[in-house]
Amino acid sequence: MSRGHTLTLDGVTHRFGPVVAVRDVTLEIKAGELVCLLGPSGCGKTTLLRVIGGFLRQSAGCVLIDGAPVDPLPPNHRRVGIVFQNYALFPHMTVAENVAYGLEARGMPRGRIREQVAAMLGLVRMEAFAERYPRELSGGQQQRVALARALAVEPQILLLDEPFGALDKNLRIDMQIEVKRLQREAGITSILVTHDQEEALSIADRIAVLHRGAVAQFASPTEVYDRPATLFVNTFVGAANLLHGRVADGGAAVALDCGAVLPCPVGPELAPGAGVVVTVRPERLGFAAGPGRDRLAATVRAVLPLGSLTIHEMELGDGSAIKVMAVRQAGEPTRRPGDRVHCEVVSPDACAVFPEEDRERGDA
Repeated sequence: MSRGHTLTLDGVTHRFGPVVAVRDVTLEIKAGELVCLLGPSGCGKTTLLRVIGGFLRQSAGCVLIDGAPVDPLPPNHRRVGIVFQNYALFPHMTVAENVAYGLEARGMPRGRIREQVAAMLGLVRMEAFAERYPRELSGGQQQRVALARALAVEPQILLLDEPFGALDKNLRIDMQIEVKRLQREAGITSILVTHDQEEALSIADRIAVLHRGAVAQFASPTEVYDRPATLFVNTFVGAANLLHGRVADGGAAVALDCGAVLPCPVGPELAPGAGVVVTVRPERLGFAAGPGRDRLAATVRAVLPLGSLTIHEMELGDGSAIKVMAVRQAGEPTRRPGDRVHCEVVSPDACAVFPEEDRERGDA
């Protein structure tokens, strides 16, 4: 198996007529790394994947593997494997024949093909299904075969286009674990396209969040979730409460429209009195014993038990809505719709502050 190779995107742009689908994307992907391209529909992530694979020729910029440009090469000469959402298995071929297809196309000797097919089916734990046809397999099994076929040709880069989209939730989680295992064992540099934030957070080494064709943030899952670079990243990756206010206390806090004053990490570019949006994750709000300058007075509107968690939906004094997500604990007071409560932020660094114009621009 080909061990990890570096992948570089240098100023890649792709246009469909007047529409810029991918805008000046520059990424340095390390050898053996699994990177997720994450974003909503139409953000350019699948277009970017197709450019990497050579199925589309970019309008500007360069794609390099191990520092060497691959732009002149067609897909079959790029040593890039791809797994599509619908798996694209040949229905008239057995599992073994599907895995062998790319090897035969490359003229590999028959004996070597048999060895490679057996090794790949062993890697994906499908040895017992070698003589079955795709119609006789479950969705998860078909996906394993598609992965084996992509890996059999020993690609330098593996591309996965929404590979879990057709699976039900439980199987999707199982296959996420399986793909991560396979990627680690093969040591292959991999790019996975998804619109599912939980999926990206759970399996990626780093996440490139795309917004309107450009990279909004490229960082580890922890950094993307805890330290989002933009208001769009904050609201797209995970849930977030949005609180409106103005910079106060000489830049050390934000006076919220609902009346509370929150100590927040306000950046130096935001002057006192500037309109801002404060974001707080639902799990980083808790219930307080009583009122206080930095506490949010709220009315409970709904209580949603979710197994070990409970989500409280509440309304603040200015009419804005917030959610608090907490682990259920024995002896915890029962809160009901209509109850008046006070909430507090668990720590000042649990807040992120963005200019109000970011929301007005449609970034949230």
